[in-house]
Amino acid sequence: MQSYRYTGDGQAHGQHAARKNLDSLAKHYTIDTSARVLHGALLDAEILADVYLAMTGGQTSLQFSADSGEGNEGGSSIKRVASGRKALKVLMATADELEEHQKRLDIVEKNGSCLWR
Repeated sequence: MQSYRYTGDGQAHGQHAARKNLDSLAKHYTIDTSARVLHGALLDAEILADVYLAMTGGQTSLQFSADSGEGNEGGSSIKRVASGRKALKVLMATADELEEHQKRLDIVEKNGSCLWR
């Protein structure tokens, strides 16, 4: 797969040298976007992952596993390391900020469903 190269003339040359958007890349790689009636971040991320997989050699899936392959049956492979940093300061919202937030959620709810309530 050819990658971009920059020739100094202000142009990128390569397989996708022209500016592309997610829809055109998905179409190019024949990725199903039929569920995309709205531009939602989660669906866009899933489509982008499929485009990335197609662009990077045609693998068909990303597989992540907590297994280290070393017989770690049911145990956690995450190792916590002491960082020596101070704990982060938690700032709680003021009553005015909470009220403004509720007003914003009211506006969102007026235009459709509100997921944050």
